[in-house]
Amino acid sequence: MMEIAKARGLSEQELFEELESARRHLYDLRFQLATRQLTDYSQISQTRKDIARLLTVQTERKLDGGAASGTSATAGGE
Repeated sequence: MMEIAKARGLSEQELFEELESARRHLYDLRFQLATRQLTDYSQISQTRKDIARLLTVQTERKLDGGAASGTSATAGGE
């Protein structure tokens, strides 16, 4: 399980690799489910939540990068 604090501590490259790894793990879990080899069904939802956390951190970083230049322009216009 990936905690949000740990995800925020990752670099851009590490974040991308973790996301890629989590998506591959989800693919493998779905394959196991289809072939009736999966025994712990909670892994699917947990992996989906991990992917969501990683995507949230990516989005936060994109917004922080754009907000730094955009905030001063909108604050001056009000």
